[in-house]
Amino acid sequence: MADATVTKPSVGRLFDVILPLLLVTVLIALCAQLLVPFVGLLVWTIILAVCFYPLHLKLRRRVSNRMSAIIIGLGLSALVLVPTTIAAMSAASSIPTIVSAVQSGEQQVPPPPARLKELPVVGERANAMWAKASTDLPAFTKQYKAQLAGFTKRLISFAGGLFVTVLLIVASIIFAAVTLAYSESARIFIANLFARITGNRQSGEHYMEVISATVKSVANGVIGVAFVQALLCGIGFFVVGVPGAGILSILAMGLGVVQVPVVLVTLPAIIWAFAVKSSTVAIIFTIWSIIAGLSDAVLKPMMIGHGLEVPMPVILLGVIGGVMAYGLAGLFIGAVLLAVGYVLFVEWLSGAPKAKT
Repeated sequence: MADATVTKPSVGRLFDVILPLLLVTVLIALCAQLLVPFVGLLVWTIILAVCFYPLHLKLRRRVSNRMSAIIIGLGLSALVLVPTTIAAMSAASSIPTIVSAVQSGEQQVPPPPARLKELPVVGERANAMWAKASTDLPAFTKQYKAQLAGFTKRLISFAGGLFVTVLLIVASIIFAAVTLAYSESARIFIANLFARITGNRQSGEHYMEVISATVKSVANGVIGVAFVQALLCGIGFFVVGVPGAGILSILAMGLGVVQVPVVLVTLPAIIWAFAVKSSTVAIIFTIWSIIAGLSDAVLKPMMIGHGLEVPMPVILLGVIGGVMAYGLAGLFIGAVLLAVGYVLFVEWLSGAPKAKT
């Protein structure tokens, strides 16, 4: 009887502890399940809000808080939508004409340049395919029907994915503008959250500064440098007249963002220049492409890690690993995780007991 009397209250107290924990766990799991589809949107919203917060503070001195957020939101949306709309309308208007010309056989393809055949490895085959397309385009289309169909399917899939990505970016910009409009409330909320996690307000503010500075550093040192590098490559593409110069410039920027050498884009363009253009033009274009390709080696040390307590190699490792693990948003996620981990590790080392001499 004595044992039962002791056990009963113990089980009741244990049940009183477990039941609230179980309900809270279920609530957190359900909330997380609801937010999972919007994780990418939320991540890009936070990234854009952090990146454009300094600009918001400057504009707020001249206009109201909400007007500043509206100006930033409209400006960024126009910057994304206007070029995308122009490119989409241009492509859509040219597709029916191209399809009709190919089907009727009226489209004329110029003959291949004489120097194309002299290129090593791919010269012979590229010259034969180009010559067949220039002499008998309907037969060329029929012969490579399967390959062209597969290419068309992949192109449509890419266009659909690009359209969804543009919509996601615009939605992120809108939410980021709303966040900037309530930036003070959002900052207080995040500061309270970090203070609760770290145990005191000072540590919370410190880690907020580390995360904010890391995001800005990645935006300037990775995306900004990739844009400059793509701009330099694009100038060379357009001046020399490389086919698809706009698409190649976008590819160069994409490669720069994910930290892949842009030589994957510039090398085929250099080969084309030596096959089609004069030797002088091709050599000048090659030198310009090398300068553009190596520009990131000069710009990155100036932009990444500047003013941070985290070294540049740590940020770069976070960027590369983040892209491999989480995609494009991993640029910032990986860098932030490694930056916070590095700061925690350094603080742990500095708090270690020193050896007696």
